[in-house]
Amino acid sequence: MSKTTLTTSAGAPVIDDNNSISAGERGPLTFDNHYLFEKLAHFNRERIPERVVHARGSGAYGTFTLNKSLSDYTIADFLQNVGDKTEVFLRFSTVGGGQDSSDYARDPRGFAVKFYTSQGNFDVVGNNTPVFFLNDPIKFPDFIHSQKKNPRTNLPDPQAIFEFWANHPQSLHQMTILMSDRGIPASYRHMHGFSSHTLSLWNDKGERYWVKWHFKSNQGIKTLTEKETEGLAPFGAQQDLVESIDKGDFPSWSVKLQIMTEEQAQNYHINPFDLTKIWPHSDFPLIEIGQLELNRNVENYFAETEQSAFAPSNLVPGVGASPDKMLQARLLAYQDAHRYRVGVNHNQLPVNRPRCPVNHYQRDGAMAGCPMNGGSSVQANWVQGGGANFYPNDRAAQGAPDVSNHTPEPPLALAGSAATRYDQSDADYYSQAGDLYRLMSEDQKNQLVNNIAGGLSQADSSVQERMVALISKCDSDYGSRVKAAIS
Repeated sequence: MSKTTLTTSAGAPVIDDNNSISAGERGPLTFDNHYLFEKLAHFNRERIPERVVHARGSGAYGTFTLNKSLSDYTIADFLQNVGDKTEVFLRFSTVGGGQDSSDYARDPRGFAVKFYTSQGNFDVVGNNTPVFFLNDPIKFPDFIHSQKKNPRTNLPDPQAIFEFWANHPQSLHQMTILMSDRGIPASYRHMHGFSSHTLSLWNDKGERYWVKWHFKSNQGIKTLTEKETEGLAPFGAQQDLVESIDKGDFPSWSVKLQIMTEEQAQNYHINPFDLTKIWPHSDFPLIEIGQLELNRNVENYFAETEQSAFAPSNLVPGVGASPDKMLQARLLAYQDAHRYRVGVNHNQLPVNRPRCPVNHYQRDGAMAGCPMNGGSSVQANWVQGGGANFYPNDRAAQGAPDVSNHTPEPPLALAGSAATRYDQSDADYYSQAGDLYRLMSEDQKNQLVNNIAGGLSQADSSVQERMVALISKCDSDYGSRVKAAIS
């Protein structure tokens, strides 16, 4: 077997990786220890900043298989032909905690899917819940601050958590889900996923449809109580996912859509773009379009799972966004977070790299890539060479990128004529939370109330009173039980 030579990061052979250069056997180190400095400098930078949210995650590769053509709804290539397979990468995560948190925290779970289509990457960046705490992004930093640790003690702060919710009734629906028996999934395999946001599809006739994506676990739903999590390893969900795939027990989800026409959206009694609300299945039934299976673990957690970068702005022809205010902000915020956390050229990393040709006029920046180990799919300075770095230009005949001629997204009719701040405080944030409560069994209601009381009992009387009043608007029995539990 031929010997592989150890080198510096610049490729120079290393002759000694055990001993630094010193001024004498017992003397100080010298300034020409460039290899030592390289190792230490790289070691200091081995940890990129963790995500502010969704920091603790697990990921795996798989395949999406289409079993119903959506050609009537979209020009997206991966949604045309029954039987077509699209490679995916899926990252699960907790939301509020850092990388040191437990896989079994009472917390929403991130459910982010990257479809590597032949027309670019399409990311569905959602959660294991169909709604969220907010419908206006201006409150998102405040919300996350309230859910994180106390800035003085660095300890969990139930007062802040419930104080925020007491001031924002829009959180009641998601709070009811979080505090219910479904607040702690037993594993990533045993939970559903949702786009949560309303997205869109458009076809070659210029017709737009609003859609919500649902990923229904074929393993069924399994959850844990607070008591059942005691003594469990904090990395249990990660271990379960890796071991299941390694032994060939591939988890899968049925992929389904809810579809609404633009005409239906204009007159529907619920704002279809409000992230705190669901679309009732009785009005918009689920339509199964395919199966998603995870069948390959990552080879290197840091290179793939940790550096994976999902963004709602990763859209492909035939798939678009919606007027959902939270989504609109995420179109900017997610890509911006990746540029800060991983680097401006994060899409050149293998886990994020499209599986189709990439041609653009973006140049330079940290990690501006070049083909590695004989590869040729990285598009950056190396591929562009000395060609034009601006558009339009006169180099199309020499292969310079030009714009596409695919069917454009239809124009969006605006609901209002004035650009101003629209107050949403009078919206109905109670009915759907109450509907959910009334669907619960007696045991589920008891779990919900006890879980709320565990944190709310640690808040001050003002917060307690406001929370009970808001919960009572959802359902009087719901409010009465919470009040009794904290008395």
